[in-house]
Amino acid sequence: MMGFLYLLTLLAFGLSIWAQFKVKGNFNRWSEVPASSGMTGAQAARTLLDRQGLYDVPVEPIAGRLTDHYDPISRVVRLSEPVYYGTSIAALSVACHEVGHSIQHKVHYPMLVLRHRMFPVVNFASGVAPFLLMGGFLLHALNLIGLGIILFSAAVAFQLVTLPVEFNASSRAKRLMVAEGFIGNAEERGVNKVLGAAALTYVAAALVSVFELIRYIWMFTASSQSEE
Repeated sequence: MMGFLYLLTLLAFGLSIWAQFKVKGNFNRWSEVPASSGMTGAQAARTLLDRQGLYDVPVEPIAGRLTDHYDPISRVVRLSEPVYYGTSIAALSVACHEVGHSIQHKVHYPMLVLRHRMFPVVNFASGVAPFLLMGGFLLHALNLIGLGIILFSAAVAFQLVTLPVEFNASSRAKRLMVAEGFIGNAEERGVNKVLGAAALTYVAAALVSVFELIRYIWMFTASSQSEE
């Protein structure tokens, strides 16, 4: 059983690495394909925000590559420079995806609300759980292992909740990009490639965590039985 769990974790980890390559590859490929609208990522984001009544949400450039994100605390859409200034299909796709998160925030999308509420607990749990698990297995302390598993479960739950948040943001982005005329029908394939690869990274990360959690639970169960 343990060998099988290790294999599943290894496969999921391999999927995660492959997904990262897919994200970079698709972003680079579609960064060289200009969008027919000629808009920059910043212009597309600003236009969508304004048409959703989000006039008070600024769009800011940020250093790096693929560092794009929506900050729910400051309520700011931050776009990496290649996306902010870029006029490609990749740039518009990523920019509109981040605006999708801002729209989720505005409409109180349930899974996003849940994710925000979970974050303080998960931030603590993810930092403490590895030490509890390591110490528990080294000292053969079942109480530490059990507590570590509970905290690690919170981190896994957070990753699972993240999946519908990301998929929903991409779905909103695709729909709005077409509706607003940012892309033509023939350009939807590029948008799907860029956002689909990004979504795969979250799926892979969640799988790795789930298999790790199952492995810890199995080890805990085996240790409990050996002490009976």
